[in-house]
Amino acid sequence: MDTKIAPFSAKKRSSIVKAAHDLFLDKGYELTSMDDIAARAKVSKPTVYNHFRDKEALYAEVVRATTDNVESLVSLVTRSLADSEDFESSLLDLARTFLAALMQPQMLKLRRMVIANAERFPEVGRLWYEQGFERVLQSLSDCFEHLAVRSVLKLDDPMVAANHFVGLLLWIPINKAMFTGDPVSSKAAHERYASNAVRAFLAAYSKRKRTT
Repeated sequence: MDTKIAPFSAKKRSSIVKAAHDLFLDKGYELTSMDDIAARAKVSKPTVYNHFRDKEALYAEVVRATTDNVESLVSLVTRSLADSEDFESSLLDLARTFLAALMQPQMLKLRRMVIANAERFPEVGRLWYEQGFERVLQSLSDCFEHLAVRSVLKLDDPMVAANHFVGLLLWIPINKAMFTGDPVSSKAAHERYASNAVRAFLAAYSKRKRTT
């Protein structure tokens, strides 16, 4: 009996989290009610409360669940850079992938929502940063440190270098999207952001002379 109930309950929980995720991003935290979530998930309101004590707990779960997606970016950093024979090309590919992943409209909406509610729910914002963005930075920092040992990069602080790279890459498109609400950016623009970021980063940190 238990083996049949558990998967069914897990499926309902997943539906509730998915419904809350979509509604929070579309309507915002304040304008989304537990009734809305129950209706979108096609479950009763008591069922929602059986899984989550209140809307704040559900919000925290929605944000936490999105940090699972960062695992692919962390893996990508390690795979792309750790033992690359063509660091410049690998870094450019990584820059393109970062832009494609982080500039998705849903990701930008999530970022905006977490920032908007950071003072109200600081622990949730901290969790999202530590389990998401900070993990990517740490992975990048570890790779840069490894590359410094191989005499590919010259640097004093790998974490600062990781922040510099991500800042060079994302500062312009992220700020444009966050302030204007328009996430649309052409492939040509992404390519320009990626190549300019890599060029500036290598000018500051590369130990090898560039051929172009």
